[in-house]
Amino acid sequence: MTTSFVGRGGGRLAYEVHGQGPLVVLSHGMGENRHSYRHLIPPLVEAGYRVASVDVRGHGDSSAGWPSYAPAEVGGDLLAVVRDLGSGPATLVGNSSSAAAVVFAATDAPELVNGIVLVGAFVGQPRPNAFLRLAQAAVLRSPRLFGLFHRTLFPVHRPADDAEYRRAMVAALRRPGRMAPVRGVIAPVEPHWTARAPQVGQPVLVLMGTKDPDFPDPAGEARAARRLFRVAEARMITESGHYPHADRPDAMAAELVDFLAVVNRA
Repeated sequence: MTTSFVGRGGGRLAYEVHGQGPLVVLSHGMGENRHSYRHLIPPLVEAGYRVASVDVRGHGDSSAGWPSYAPAEVGGDLLAVVRDLGSGPATLVGNSSSAAAVVFAATDAPELVNGIVLVGAFVGQPRPNAFLRLAQAAVLRSPRLFGLFHRTLFPVHRPADDAEYRRAMVAALRRPGRMAPVRGVIAPVEPHWTARAPQVGQPVLVLMGTKDPDFPDPAGEARAARRLFRVAEARMITESGHYPHADRPDAMAAELVDFLAVVNRA
């Protein structure tokens, strides 16, 4: 598959496109890359969608050294991809840190976005104790430790190529300047995406794995996210962790295709 690039603000963003039909743009979480969605893309293409999977700024084949990795900037990057493809409006799907980004994109350019999907979104600002803060600081500076942490986010199911994908991900993070973006996409910034959520006029789908270890109460977190929006629903992916698109791709695809059908009829 050919990698395409679009320039924005002195850097460039990498993405690849599969299939034909209404546009769906996929954006991954911290430390990952566009191949995070490798198992979700085929069923979406089979369902009749054109799918663009994006490397978040500083990740994958996108350039590093950006002055900011804030969700608003990542949201602007997703809009740049939609404009570059010239086939909007698009449905934007954001996992983990990118869930915040799709909210900013939807409010900054509503004419380019017909719906958004938040997967594993963080509603509250985590407040770890001193020990956890030290552990987090170490993980966010070490590709090896990040890889070990990443493995814990698959508590039930793992894709067959999980180890291979993680080795490639860790190798990519070992390149110079590649851990700063990992820290950058989750750095606290204002406004928080939850302040923008009430302004979203498009349909919203909140997805969460029932076994997501990043949350003490995944279902409660999903409901809290849903309540922030005007038109939204929350659905749980059974026996899934933080990456439903990787550990339960068929189940996530079924939920997503249902949502896309409604969005594209509107």
